[in-house]
Amino acid sequence: MKASQLFYPTLREVPSEAEIASHQLLLRAGFIRKTTAGVYSYLPLARRVIRKIENIVREEMERAGGQEVLLPIIQPKEIWEKSGRWSVYGDEMFRLTDRHNRGFALGPTHEEIITTLVDAEVHSYRDLPLLLYQIQNKYRDEIRPRFGLMRGREFIMKDLYSFDEDYEGLDVSYKKMYAAYLAIYERMNLNYRVVEADSGAIGGNESHEFMVLAESGECTILYCETCDYAANVEKAVCSAPDEPPAPSDLRALEKIATPGVRTIQDLVNALGKPKNEQVKTLMYDADGEIVAVVLRGDRELNEIKLKNYLGCNQLFMADEGSVREICAAGFGSLGPVGLKTKIYLDREVIHLQNFSCGANEDDYHFINVNVGRDFVPEAVVDLRNAVEGDPCPVCGSSLGAMRGIEVGHIFKLGTKYSDVLEANYRNAEGEEKAMVMGCYGIGISRTMAAAVEQNNDSNGIIWPIPIAPYHVIIIPVNSKKDDQMQAAQDIYEKLIQSGIEVILDDRDERAGVKFKDADLIGIPVKITIGPKSLQEKQVEVKKRWEGETKLVAIDGVVAVIHSIISEGMGQK
Repeated sequence: MKASQLFYPTLREVPSEAEIASHQLLLRAGFIRKTTAGVYSYLPLARRVIRKIENIVREEMERAGGQEVLLPIIQPKEIWEKSGRWSVYGDEMFRLTDRHNRGFALGPTHEEIITTLVDAEVHSYRDLPLLLYQIQNKYRDEIRPRFGLMRGREFIMKDLYSFDEDYEGLDVSYKKMYAAYLAIYERMNLNYRVVEADSGAIGGNESHEFMVLAESGECTILYCETCDYAANVEKAVCSAPDEPPAPSDLRALEKIATPGVRTIQDLVNALGKPKNEQVKTLMYDADGEIVAVVLRGDRELNEIKLKNYLGCNQLFMADEGSVREICAAGFGSLGPVGLKTKIYLDREVIHLQNFSCGANEDDYHFINVNVGRDFVPEAVVDLRNAVEGDPCPVCGSSLGAMRGIEVGHIFKLGTKYSDVLEANYRNAEGEEKAMVMGCYGIGISRTMAAAVEQNNDSNGIIWPIPIAPYHVIIIPVNSKKDDQMQAAQDIYEKLIQSGIEVILDDRDERAGVKFKDADLIGIPVKITIGPKSLQEKQVEVKKRWEGETKLVAIDGVVAVIHSIISEGMGQK
């Protein structure tokens, strides 16, 4: 491709809307353009990257036995109501009505559609197992689209669904997909980690996320180097002894005046005790029921853990009016003593003695509070976020923490959808059984953005060779010089003939502009043809990820480039 013909409108300034590296660089390098909040057009360079990601994914899905289908984006309301998710999915679902007043959704995911399809066509155990996948746009009405392709309202995704006779078969399908995902991210040359994860609205009882590691990642990963345990912070288990310590020196409960004290830090300042000797009480509305959550003052509540434990569809912080109806106190003075609602206690709190908390009366707190004597919780549960330094729940070693970007997620669904949507088959004995399902997703457009987050520098993108839009860019220093252009054209044609994807920057621009654009768009290998090297029948070859430039004989440059690209593609 000649640069003069390539549509890649680069920007010199960082767009004000772009907060993270991938968003900034994909805009600046002419890969994407914003249409509206959370919706982007993919320009030619981006489409090339997306196709390469899709091709790697397709090859590994087919290798694992997957068959590609294409399912409708517009999905009828009835099947979502039958699965129970029409209301559960909430405001993230784009809903629309046709001219006949029938309800539809723009597909945020495709469990209902695929299950309905398979139910209609598969009736015997002889047709199982079945692995069906698609690569298609998905739609979710994010409340705050941000970070470019990381959290958009329209995005490209691969989703595969497995259908098996039983849970043993599901285990086999799950392991196939797990291995396929490892191969996919290895082939893309991305630094990633697999972690235990929460299944969220998709459902199921086991899931793993595939995280591309990056300092700017939106997710916190807790991991153990001793036993290889790793989990998303939403899922990471917080260890605590099962039994509380034997009570000793339990002091008398006392209510004290604390005017102006509203936060844990205020209480620390007032009492001179550290945060880990205070507790905080949070009030939540769980499907219309107000419940209290109590955890140590220095901890953060994990709302996913709370929601999963309660089994509720909707969970949000209670408003102060609802709280005052229960205890006649506002935020900042809440506590579990005498509270007339269900109290869920984080496991750490049961190990505290003589702690402080709100007295459910404005400007008053209790000191010397003890679980069991002064209040009895509904349940003691792991409810807090794990943090770096916590003991590993498997081996007890100290956990480390890193940041990651979720690019893949696999789930064991079981019969969650086949039960309600009646996707059954007849086994060898003629008995009707529910199909056992799995779900396996990869964010295609998100993977492109994650690759940029992990691979960039102050000059621009550094594409891993397997997913780079082009492998090589040839830059004649002065395009008006016939000898430079002729040498560039000869190398260009030889590289194309040998299967290398190459750009020839034939633009009538200063060399500095060409070099900056080449670095910005992130082409892995740059060949520079200048007057001095050309006199010696040599060209300069520079790998985008290295600082060193090497002189290579023109006659040998094709072989050198092939060696670099083959090595980068993981080929021998």
